[in-house]
Amino acid sequence: MLDVFASAISAQDAARAAALTSAPGQAATQIGDTLAGMHAESVSVSVTDPVEYSDHTASYGLTTTWHLGRDREFTTETTGTARKLTAGWRVQWEPTVLASGLQAGGVLRSIRTDARPAPAVLDAARAPWMTLQPTNDIVIDPATTPNLPNTVRRLAAVIAPIAPLVTGPVIDRRLADAGGKPVQVVSLRDSDMTVLAGNPAAVPGVSVNRSGALLVTDRRVSSPLTDGITNYWQAIRDATSGWAVELADRNGAVTRLAGAQGPAAPSFSTTFAPGVQLTVNESVVDVAQPATMLVLDAQSGAILAAASNDAADAAQASTGGSVLTATTTPGSTLTPVTTAIAAASKGDDEKAQRLLHALGLGVTYAIPGVSMPSANSSRVSAAAFDPDSLQVSPVSMGAFGVAMARMSSVAPTFVSGVPTTVRGGDLGPVDAGVSAAVNAAMRATAKTGDASDLTGAPGLRALVGTNGPQGPGWFVGIVGKQVIVVHCAGERSGSAALQVAQKYFRSR
Repeated sequence: MLDVFASAISAQDAARAAALTSAPGQAATQIGDTLAGMHAESVSVSVTDPVEYSDHTASYGLTTTWHLGRDREFTTETTGTARKLTAGWRVQWEPTVLASGLQAGGVLRSIRTDARPAPAVLDAARAPWMTLQPTNDIVIDPATTPNLPNTVRRLAAVIAPIAPLVTGPVIDRRLADAGGKPVQVVSLRDSDMTVLAGNPAAVPGVSVNRSGALLVTDRRVSSPLTDGITNYWQAIRDATSGWAVELADRNGAVTRLAGAQGPAAPSFSTTFAPGVQLTVNESVVDVAQPATMLVLDAQSGAILAAASNDAADAAQASTGGSVLTATTTPGSTLTPVTTAIAAASKGDDEKAQRLLHALGLGVTYAIPGVSMPSANSSRVSAAAFDPDSLQVSPVSMGAFGVAMARMSSVAPTFVSGVPTTVRGGDLGPVDAGVSAAVNAAMRATAKTGDASDLTGAPGLRALVGTNGPQGPGWFVGIVGKQVIVVHCAGERSGSAALQVAQKYFRSR
């Protein structure tokens, strides 16, 4: 019986193990809570020193090793007794069978630990751009309120001064999607809590949980770049995380039993330029169409700033991913490019591919802190050069602009000193004939073409185009030391892209 009990614990089968005890109900709860709290990859339990006595009792030991992953293990040595009942031999249930010192209502658990201080994300001037900051997570639990509609209505009113878009209907939809489970309505900084129209915790069914999140130090420089860099930061935190095993009693008192924590990761720099970010944020808000903007350093390919308006964020939310790496057709924007490549390659599809890749197009980029590669990102068929199949993103259009600015393609980067992975082709020098033709088209567009009305951009070289009345519309420009990319969707998207570019040139 003891071996069967040990086997059940090893299989993390609380019900089967509890059925072999003298108190199955109590044992099932505590064994289940401990298995859930330890969330081990596997458990190894062996019986040691079993001794049977003449009074139909027995003593034994258990050696339990919890395998927690990443070569982390925790082992307990416990002792217990068994008794022969009318139903057969049973483990005399005591919580200490699982761990010495464990009490009824307590739990053995493993937790993640994080090194302190948390790394900060620095901008190009090595000033803090994003840091770990305390937050207040406001949560509705439908099971704890007698009147859910009233709770939703009251909470929406309380948070309206700081989160006016999180209305009652919005909260209702989130609750419906959650199927009765608790829902985090909003996460607020400490400073945000001071402007609320009341105490959210006073609303029945609402709790305020203290937490922490990586946030911009200046909320004016919000950017779609924060999503990717948060993922990068989290990966660093995960890699440097430690672990601990705790024994908690029924009152919440905690005793640490084991664990390890390595050193904190250092803060790291990005190429983010806050001043440029403020300007691009102002530039995208005046158009109703979904608009995304990206600015890169024209020589290094470093990403300086990026912005998207609410319409772009809403459109991208339905498909997922990042507005910076989402792919679409370039329409007529790159017609001068594909025409020049066709003329230079003279029907040689492999050469056409090489010429395209040298312009930073037709390849995929995995930019640490920005994106991961996708199967269709900025790709064309390798079997034949077909301009109509070309898909581009703001990032790949930015790479094209940088290639034209420096006459050689380089991969865009964002985290300082961390290279971008390029797949699907080789970057390199731009073909002289292709460059001459494309540069001529860019100058003509700026002087006499669609971009000729733009002001405040001396020496501008640009390509502008759409994919018909419904867009998308693109603007790719080189001005001084910067490459500017604007993407707009919907009707009159070409005009909208030019409007965004003009606002940027006037404001920078």
